Amino acid sequence: MRLTLCAILGALLALPAPVAAQDKVTFGTDWKAQAEHGGFYQAVAAGIYRKHGLDVTLRPGGPQVNHAQLLAAGRLDFNMTSDSFGSYNFTRENVPMLAVAALFQKDPKVLISHPGVGNDSLQALKGKPVMIGSDSRAGFWLFLKSKFGYTDDQIRPYNFNVVPFLADKNASQQGYLSSEPLTIEKAGVKPVVHLIADYGYSSYAAIVQTSQKLVTEKPDLVQRFVNASIEGWYSYMYGDPAPGNALIKKDNPEMTDELIAFGRTSMKARGIVDSGDSLNLGIGAMTEARWKDFFDVMSAQGLYPATMDWKKGYTSQFVNKKFALEMRK
Repeated sequence: MRLTLCAILGALLALPAPVAAQDKVTFGTDWKAQAEHGGFYQAVAAGIYRKHGLDVTLRPGGPQVNHAQLLAAGRLDFNMTSDSFGSYNFTRENVPMLAVAALFQKDPKVLISHPGVGNDSLQALKGKPVMIGSDSRAGFWLFLKSKFGYTDDQIRPYNFNVVPFLADKNASQQGYLSSEPLTIEKAGVKPVVHLIADYGYSSYAAIVQTSQKLVTEKPDLVQRFVNASIEGWYSYMYGDPAPGNALIKKDNPEMTDELIAFGRTSMKARGIVDSGDSLNLGIGAMTEARWKDFFDVMSAQGLYPATMDWKKGYTSQFVNKKFALEMRK
């Protein structure tokens, strides 16, 4: 009898432990899969979200996708917004959404100029033609007007094609640090790249938003999603990015190894993900001073009412905890 009981006990101990239930989460990115989403894709591909008890579905954005509306409608759990405007736009319209983490300390938006024509700084571009899109008029252009005295008569239309820029050596154009500079260089021009964030533009980027309801009712889920995303970005920037890159290419077959590598290298070299406050507080860091500075500039330009309660647009309760800081090499 003793042998039989021992055998039964041994068999029970040998059974695999029950798998913990995973909380299903949907997260919308701001564009088609690319290196700027690398940490999120790494967290999926490397099992980091699952380690934190999350079954995450990434939903890529695109020109016909409005993830901000889907978040507000409750069809997404989390959304990635490209800059700080997204959070303050929700606040201005009294929509109860919050920024809970800023995975980019620097906004990767740039102005690009030709070499050898004197356009070697943003100050030098005052009064000169700059090709920007319509959205940028109510975006970083307001900062450039405030900081350097740019005027609207400098604006030239931008159709997301570098050919007009290549044809005019005196023109500058908008772009992303991780994309257009490579395209222009491959066309035979070594561009001058002005990272607007390095001139005091205080917008965060790759901001994770969610609803006030989720923050109030399921703060543990929000914390686990933020922590896993932070860990994913440390893994992508300082470890082997291959798992994330493979998933990026699966979601976006147009993405090349060269462009992904260029994007990751550029982000790392210019401190897009990890610089400033994140060096001490950890990736994802957000501070009141940064949010206030951005609001002050934009409200002075008339984009937001000066009386708006800008603090309603974000919460720092899930960041600034030095989580996974040891992963930085």
